[in-house]
Amino acid sequence: MNPATALATVLVDELARCGMTDVVLAPGSRSAPLALALDAADRAGRLRLHVRIDERSAAFLGLGLAKRSGRPVALVCTSGTAAANFLPAVVEAHESGVPLLVLTADRPPELRGTGANQTIDQVKLYGTAVRWSSEVGVPEDRPGMVAYWRSLVSRAWGIALAPAPGPVHLNVAFREPLVPDGDENWCEPLDGDATGAWTKVRAATPGSVLHVPPTRRGLLVVGDGAVNVKRYVAAASMAGWPVLSEPSGNARYGDHALSAHHFLLGVPEFVERHRPEVVVTLGKPGLSRPLLALLRRAEEHIVLAPDLTRWPDPVRSATQVAQEVEIPVVSGDGAWLRSWQTADLAAADAVDAVLDSVAEVTEPGLARDLAAGLPGGALLFSAASMPIRDLDQVMRPRRGIRVLANRGASGIDGLVSTAVGAALAHGGRSYALLGDLAFLHDQNGLLLGPHERRPDLAIVVVNNQGGGIFSLLPQAALADPFERVFGTPHSVDFAAVAEAHRLPYRRLETAGDLSKALTGEGLRIVEARTDRERNAALHADLRTAAHAAVRETLTTG
Repeated sequence: MNPATALATVLVDELARCGMTDVVLAPGSRSAPLALALDAADRAGRLRLHVRIDERSAAFLGLGLAKRSGRPVALVCTSGTAAANFLPAVVEAHESGVPLLVLTADRPPELRGTGANQTIDQVKLYGTAVRWSSEVGVPEDRPGMVAYWRSLVSRAWGIALAPAPGPVHLNVAFREPLVPDGDENWCEPLDGDATGAWTKVRAATPGSVLHVPPTRRGLLVVGDGAVNVKRYVAAASMAGWPVLSEPSGNARYGDHALSAHHFLLGVPEFVERHRPEVVVTLGKPGLSRPLLALLRRAEEHIVLAPDLTRWPDPVRSATQVAQEVEIPVVSGDGAWLRSWQTADLAAADAVDAVLDSVAEVTEPGLARDLAAGLPGGALLFSAASMPIRDLDQVMRPRRGIRVLANRGASGIDGLVSTAVGAALAHGGRSYALLGDLAFLHDQNGLLLGPHERRPDLAIVVVNNQGGGIFSLLPQAALADPFERVFGTPHSVDFAAVAEAHRLPYRRLETAGDLSKALTGEGLRIVEARTDRERNAALHADLRTAAHAAVRETLTTG
């Protein structure tokens, strides 16, 4: 099957699964894959197809259908000015709150800006007149496309309906051939979920609550920026579920919280024996690839999202999205929770043993000891690259601290300034754990005028002479260009930087000197020097030891 036909088949099928009953088509050549898929769906009685030769009239026909029915109606057209003629109806739908799904066919990127026939810039063509706009991208015959296409349609459907109905735009690029070629083969099944839409979005009605099916084999996953954390941690604890929280999810506390789930989920035998029946996620998960792999395989993945126009689903596995979720209490012997806890304790102990065997300062050891040793009520701001990942892998559950990170876009920008601002708002003991490049990228954050408030903030800088995270990625195998284009070593004297800003400075010489190095008040700098190659080897040792400990629990348990 050619990619254009596959994409159009899946898009139309998912629209029908979401509940689409009416589609309006203005014919054209580039939209042929969609037109053929819609005609087939109409003949099968899955939806009603309305065809109009004038795009402006077609769009207002769709507006009338949607306005009266209260259900999203799809508009489909070819590329070029055809799409522009939808604009008046899109504007009206935006202003009057009418749900429309606008699907504009487009030329592939290689034809744009070349003078190719019937090609204009259609990306975000309708500007602020749509609730959401997405460039679908040219379809490719590779695994993962079906989940992407179906989840994209489900998201568009959900946004068009809630919380404020309105138009949504999907720009769909097709390469030729545009008609079926007679070959039905594709690299993965094109089928959707037999129960309906790929992702069911719970409309934002007052008091609407999604009730999770009763089960002991559940997991609560808490990512960055989660809200109502205490409520859902308490509910998960009552239900006997393990809690897998990223550091900035601020749910890594209590008896049900795990600290080594990154390592547990890296053991295939453990994953096979511990398949959850339901996973509920809060916030934005994304630090651990094994955790994301678990979400990808989840039988039922419920995303709790306060804003139904945006929900985090990085692996496109969400089956339901809701603003409120009720986790039921289920009686049982607690074997599910104990099995997770036993493996987690074994892995965490193995990790600690490896870290404690090294007297020198190490990056994961520093992260572990810093999180464990902070006073109650303290704030810890972490850089979004290696420091937060180290915390995720080695931080033991504890109460009394708040962890923050700029994980929205996970950039290197402005981290010193963000830490200073967070510390000023916190008003108490504050600490930051940053890499050397992140610190150097925002040295201006240390510039405080004589009349400005000073934060009580200790900035701990991990100086590994460059981009440490790349030493843990496949790029590290590229010996010749690695240092120049990934490692980016520097020769900055951090003591001199502190002196230039008239700030206290200490060098952390050994792992056991951390508490002493952190003493003091006001804005101050603590430097911890590490070696990138030894750090990569240490992470490998941690993984080996933790995996072996987990496998031992599976053998003896």
